[in-house]
Amino acid sequence: MVRSSIAAVALIAAAWAQGFPEIKFERLAVGYRYTEGPAWSKDGYLIFSDTPTDRLMKWTPGSAVEVFRTDAHGPAGNAFDAQGRLYTCETRTRRVTRTDKAGKTETVIDKWDGKRLNAPTGIAASKNGSVYFTDPAFGSQTDQRELDFYGVYHIPAKGNVSLVAKYTTRPRGIAVSPNGRTLYVGDADAKTIHAFDLDGKGEASNDRVLVAKVDGIPGGIAVDEKGNLYVAAKGIAIYTPQGRLIQTIEMQEPVSNCALGEAINYLFATSRGTVYRMHPAEE
Repeated sequence: MVRSSIAAVALIAAAWAQGFPEIKFERLAVGYRYTEGPAWSKDGYLIFSDTPTDRLMKWTPGSAVEVFRTDAHGPAGNAFDAQGRLYTCETRTRRVTRTDKAGKTETVIDKWDGKRLNAPTGIAASKNGSVYFTDPAFGSQTDQRELDFYGVYHIPAKGNVSLVAKYTTRPRGIAVSPNGRTLYVGDADAKTIHAFDLDGKGEASNDRVLVAKVDGIPGGIAVDEKGNLYVAAKGIAIYTPQGRLIQTIEMQEPVSNCALGEAINYLFATSRGTVYRMHPAEE
């Protein structure tokens, strides 16, 4: 079960800027192997990955969870772009795919400089059409690497994919600020959160450490309308846009990823075999 205190709830509510007296936690989906990549569609449903079983799952409010796609090749992070297309990081095929609203799936990128990607994991979309993803490698994936670095990449709305950053440590979670001016990247090895400046074309510069030490291994990152960061790690750590820790939502299991959705009042979290939803208790 999820643990929370009245004091923590009050601070969480303040961070959401909604003024709700307490937050309700519920298990939205249970019994999966390892859940990852929650992404909320503007069309009113949640997509998440069950990585070991190669499935993308779909939950619509008022309905049971259903299979969205099989043979998803070890899916991890997911993100919807401004056109409602779904981007998915496939760790086994080592590629990023894009699925349009008609259900057609295509490969966006699987190689860099003629070499196969490591294992794309985290992905985020900006309102201007840019998409960004991280390319770490974990476990046996490390032995299959062709690239000698771990990368962060930019998929522009038009033009060729570009390399944002090379790391010797592994970037994992990634998010874009609501104004599209800042890119956030979590480093799973250094346990830090980096920030980059983004220009009008979505190009990144000025790599810097925003959060020097995350409690736990940082996974996915979500950003609310006020620019506060929600970092999945030992629990869910909530930071201001300046990197100041506001509060941590404590959980019994490490959290792989998180996402905001349903009018930004709901926080979804994937934690091993479970997907949680957190929302105002009166709703």
